[in-house]
Order: sequence, then structure tokens, then C-alpha cells
Amino acid sequence: MKQLDEYRDQNIVVLGLARSGVQVAKVLHQAGAKVIVNDQKERQQCPEASELEALGISVICGGHPDDLIHEGVNLLVKNPGIPYKVQPIQQALELGIPVVTEVEIAYHLCEAPIIGITGSNGKTTTTTWVGRLFESAGLAPIVAGNIGTPLSEAAAHATADHWMVVELSSFQLKGTQRFRPRIAALLNLTETHLDYHGGMDDYVSSKAKLFANQTAEDTAVLNWDDPVCRGLVPYIKAQILPFSMSESLRAGVYLSSPYVSGATEQGEDDDRTIIYTDAQGFTHEIIRVENIGLPGRFNVQNAMAACAIAIAAGIAPERLEAELASFRGVEHRLEFVKEHNGISYYNNSKATNSKATIMALTSFKQPIVLIAGGLDRGADYEDLISSMQGRVKAAVLLGETKEKIANAAAKAGLKDIILVDNEDDAASTLTSAVEQAVRLANPGDIVLLSPACASWDMFPTFEVRGRIFKEAVHNL
Repeated sequence: MKQLDEYRDQNIVVLGLARSGVQVAKVLHQAGAKVIVNDQKERQQCPEASELEALGISVICGGHPDDLIHEGVNLLVKNPGIPYKVQPIQQALELGIPVVTEVEIAYHLCEAPIIGITGSNGKTTTTTWVGRLFESAGLAPIVAGNIGTPLSEAAAHATADHWMVVELSSFQLKGTQRFRPRIAALLNLTETHLDYHGGMDDYVSSKAKLFANQTAEDTAVLNWDDPVCRGLVPYIKAQILPFSMSESLRAGVYLSSPYVSGATEQGEDDDRTIIYTDAQGFTHEIIRVENIGLPGRFNVQNAMAACAIAIAAGIAPERLEAELASFRGVEHRLEFVKEHNGISYYNNSKATNSKATIMALTSFKQPIVLIAGGLDRGADYEDLISSMQGRVKAAVLLGETKEKIANAAAKAGLKDIILVDNEDDAASTLTSAVEQAVRLANPGDIVLLSPACASWDMFPTFEVRGRIFKEAVHNL
């Protein structure tokens, strides 16, 4: 752990408790800073406050005092999810006080080289996969960031012998200044979180901060098929290691034969091989697509990105195949639960929007009984129609959006559409949905929970929803 002498005797406000706020407050306090932590929630909703106060850190709950931010404040460290429009952040910006996220502090604390991974989709799977590849190669990865463990907490235990493998969101990256990962990977960019960023320009520029401080000694792993990612090339000073499903690269990670326009299913790529061609022009075969442990074309892209990151860190291409084949994914992300009476069950509770469900539907060649529905955010779900056609044999629907998704399913030509009545509690309702899906499925079919909706109409989180689904499946 590096010493943070630059923060000694500085007046620092940490905005937002939560896990990352608590950890960064401790780190800055240990560095000799004068720290005040502020959270809008009432004191009884902030159990972490007593822990910090016992260390001598000031904590203010129940709102943002008018005098919290003043000219004597040297730095504001914000929880990534807090929007920039809130009063303390606006006051800090008007006074020229730097506003950063915990990631910036953790970077200055961390002795280990950092691998930063971001993108609109696939971050968690790719980050976890990279950690597994490093472990299998005998390296010492610490997986942290947006994936669960706050980066400042992990950085406090890292040494120069570790690799810090970090999932990063646009919210985290927007609040960085000197953050410089040794390897930076941008998986893809699509319109999302625009309510937070105010538009696509700010979203893209926030993601692009991943590369802002890299030099020619660093590596940028880039999705060569994504035009927005590719458009950042002129601004990247690092060595670029691209990956592509659509073209054979002179140097980079790609597939062994040209992309077939319109391909949407992994089965159309099964006879292809992930290839790496190095800067000297030597070609290395890594793994056949059909042997990758996770289904779906998007997971082929995730695997290619993970390969590129591992190779950039010095792992030999021939050491990647075993882990690429054995990895079975991350909980709630197209997670295989079990096979029972010839029917395979998958938990994709993380699919909180239509696009995520479409990606799941196009990952299978077998007939699907789909369990979907949840919080109504105003979408009509008609974008699901084409992906349902020829793939989904039946739909079991619940939650606020069940009628809307039923309408889309009917337009897709489905005959078996069941709307699940609400039972005494959400768990019983989802369990009933599983039981009805089982009745509609035959040996060789897939029963897939992929809600296309957030969980909050029935469940506190998508994780709770997914675990109840898995419990119901295991009790069959």
C-alpha cells in the first residue's frame, strides 16, 4: 500500500456512505486528512456512521448542510451513483473544488498494476473471466471495483506482486483525474444511463477517461467492431490491442473466418476459432467457439476481450483454453442452474431490460419457455417480438409488465402465454411461475428466467429474484 501523503491535513468531504464511502473515508483518515462524511439519509438509516465516528471521523446524516462545501474544502469524494446536480457537488464545482470518485483515491493507494474493464454490457462476466484466467496462469489477481469489493478496500491489501482486475462503471470513471490503468479494456458502447449523463456525449467521454492518462507503455484493449469504440482511437496514446468478430486483424484477437452478416446465434460460429496474431505476425489458435464454456455470441466477444487482456499482461495464448472452456459464468447472468428430466434451467435475472433478454434468447438453439416480467418503466416490449419468433415456445409472465409482454408474445405468434396471479408473497408468485413453466416444457427445452425488467415491483434486487428462482428449480 502506498502512502497518501498528498492528502495529509487536507479538508475532504466524502458524499455518500455505503460501502465505498465508508472505506474511502477510512483510507483518507488514515492518511491524515480531515474527513467529513455526509449522507442524505436519516441517521437511523446509516448504520455505518457509528463505525466511522469511533475512528474520529465526523459524520453528518439527514441532509446536506448549506455550509458543508466552502472555500476551505480541498476535495469532494462522491458516491458514483449520486448525480452531479445535487447541491454539494454543484457548490464544489462552482468553487473549483475537485470532485472525484473513490476510484481516483484507490489508484493513488494501489501498488499493484491495474486492469480497468468497462463497457455498456459484459463488464462483470469479462472481469470475472479475466480473474479466472490469471489464477489459472499462476498469477495473483484481486478482482474488485463495480463488481463488489470497493477498489480502495482491495487496494489497501494489494502489493506489487498482484494484478488488480477492476470492473468500472461510467459513474466511477466520470469522477477520475489521474487514474491510469496498465491495461484498459472498452468492451462496447450503447445508449444507457443517459438520465445520469444527460446525453450520449457525456456517457462516451466518461467511459473514454479510462484511456486518458495512459501512455505508450500501457495497453488499450478495444472492440474493433463497435464504431463508437473505434472512434476513440485518435485519442488513445497507449498501444492498441483490438478484438473483432467481423474481420481478420493484422495484430489482435479475432475469429478464424469472416463474420457472416446477420448472424445472431452462437451456433452460427461454432466451427470458428479464436485466433491471436502478435505484432511479429505469428498466429496462435486459442479455442474453438463451440468449446467456450458460456453460450451466446456476446460471450464469444467477452471471451475474446478476456483473451486480449490476458495476453497484454504476458500470459501465453496456449494457457487460456482450459479456463475459457471450464468457466460457467457469473451468478444471475445466463447462469446454468441444473438439468432436470431432460429440461435445462437458466437464471438470467440480471436481464433488467429488453436488450439483455434478447441477447439471452439468441444464445440458445433449443426451444425456450420464457419467464419474464417485472417493474413497469413505460416500455412496450415490442422489441422482443423478432427474438421470440422461432425461439420461444411459451411464456410465463408476472409482475407489473405481464400484460405488455403478453401482447408482444402474442404478436410473435406464441400460443401458450400464462399470466401468473400474484400470491401472498413475491417468492410464492415466482415459484408458481417456475411450476407452470415446467408443465409447458419438454425434454430438450430450456426454461429461462430473463425478465426484461427491473425487479423492484416484487423483489428488492435482481439477486434476490434470481436466488428465489434457483431455489424453486432445485426443489423440483
